[in-house]
Amino acid sequence: MLRILLFIVLVFALGIGFSWLAERPGDLVLTFNGYQYELTLMVAAVLITAIVAAVMIAWWLLKAIWNSPYTVSRYFRVRRRDRGYQALSTGMIAAGAGDGALARQMNRQASKLISSDQEPLIHLLDAQASLLEGDHAAARKKFEAMLEDPEMRVLGLRGLYLEAQRLGDRDVARHYAERAAEIAPQLGWASGATLEARTAEGNWDGALALLESQRATKLVDAAKANRLRAVLLTAKAKETLERDPLAARNAATEANRLAPDLVPAAIIAAQALFRQGDLRKGAKILEAAWRKTAHPQIADAYVHARHGDSVLDRLARAKKLKSQRENNAESALTVARVALEAGELSLARASAEEALRIEPREAGYLMMADIEEADTGDQGRIRQWLARAVRAQRDPVWVADGIVSERWAPTSPVTGRLDAFEWKTPVERPLQLVDHDRDILQGAGPVLLPQAPAAPTAVLDTETDDEAVIVEPMAGPAVDRLVDADKGAAPAEEVSAPVEAETPSAPVADKPKTKPEAPATAVPAAAPAPVLPTAANDSSATVSDEEAAVAPRPDDPGVDPSDRDETQSRRFRLF
Repeated sequence: MLRILLFIVLVFALGIGFSWLAERPGDLVLTFNGYQYELTLMVAAVLITAIVAAVMIAWWLLKAIWNSPYTVSRYFRVRRRDRGYQALSTGMIAAGAGDGALARQMNRQASKLISSDQEPLIHLLDAQASLLEGDHAAARKKFEAMLEDPEMRVLGLRGLYLEAQRLGDRDVARHYAERAAEIAPQLGWASGATLEARTAEGNWDGALALLESQRATKLVDAAKANRLRAVLLTAKAKETLERDPLAARNAATEANRLAPDLVPAAIIAAQALFRQGDLRKGAKILEAAWRKTAHPQIADAYVHARHGDSVLDRLARAKKLKSQRENNAESALTVARVALEAGELSLARASAEEALRIEPREAGYLMMADIEEADTGDQGRIRQWLARAVRAQRDPVWVADGIVSERWAPTSPVTGRLDAFEWKTPVERPLQLVDHDRDILQGAGPVLLPQAPAAPTAVLDTETDDEAVIVEPMAGPAVDRLVDADKGAAPAEEVSAPVEAETPSAPVADKPKTKPEAPATAVPAAAPAPVLPTAANDSSATVSDEEAAVAPRPDDPGVDPSDRDETQSRRFRLF
């Protein structure tokens, strides 16, 4: 556009000049070689302009003829380059679409039209085509060749990193990631893999330094960086707690400040303070964490804050902790546990029932079984509480990538991801609260509820061998004694119709598994709850038809009313 304006201005100036000369007549006399030439001023100006134009045109023609070989070769070279880039573009699109044959064809065509030294993307297309063809060895060689070119070095490291991950070689993958992170710290994949590698090695200081570089390059936002820093500081404090309580206290205190909802940070900070004799400050940290999250490990650390305390002192501390968060199931369970240790069985029972009313889950029923064993020793009632524990909602645990762990860890044992463990209820079985559970919570006696055994759960002990083991979903002294009793007990038989309701615990002779000729007498409403026979007490329990049909198995279609007289005895299975 500027050139057009300049041309218009030049033509306009020439026109004005010629018009000015035309309005001012004059003569131009030229003497040359004895001759005298007389011209008007206008003709002389036109001749001079024509001569200048002719010289310029002649010079342009001579220059074009002189440069014509180069011009022709450049034209064909540019045309060849354009065809090569078109082939390269088509090949990259085909590689992204997964068309290995077209990608290889376009790679050959681009290699003929463009020099690989001139365009490094040809190496990338060649490697992608080899990957699509399944020739991973050739692809790795091409990626290794890229390491020699400074412009392609990061791309080669990325390709080798992905290949090492595909082969499952984490050490080699981390090596390439560390090299890439040294060259370009802003690369997210390289920095992330290097951070995981340093945490896996326990190099917490190196991981913290790398995290700070990620924060400086805006690779992670401030909130996430604070959370990850808190996790790394907690892991460092956990490792140094035994040998250096002061360093552990400083690291855990900073972690607790950065992430107040991180339970392990508060626990380790309090334990470090307890080791230094600062009971008041450590208790305040645990109380603040308890008000945010009612966690059983916080309660355990708070109750056992001072070594040598009597059970009554621990009970007082449990009650104080409960006052920090009323109407909470974990608060009630904490008091129940310590009260059971102190021998305050009535308080323990009341607290456990309160926990079940707030949140009926596995720990509450197991606690009731332990209390029942310590209070009455009634094996039938203990089994009934354990049966409820089997079918109740699971307790929250530390879960990361499908692995259930008894202890928190900074990284996932499966993927190595940082801050992977969460305190939550594993998705295994739903909560089933029926009317008889509500009767228990209101003070009625336990009712036998048959239930199929729960599936085993993979539990990881991070402080032993870091391997998943299969355990049953119940634990506690009552469960151990129940298993011991079952080792010598005979398989569950059909319970025959009751003979007398006044003595439910009296031994009853075994009867053959045949249908009774007449309906059995129902148990009166005031009769005690039925008790199953065990190896320790080999007596048959009496159960009426109405009580036996209270809680059928989930897969039981029920009893036809027409056959009710023929089905007076039922089979009960606890496990």
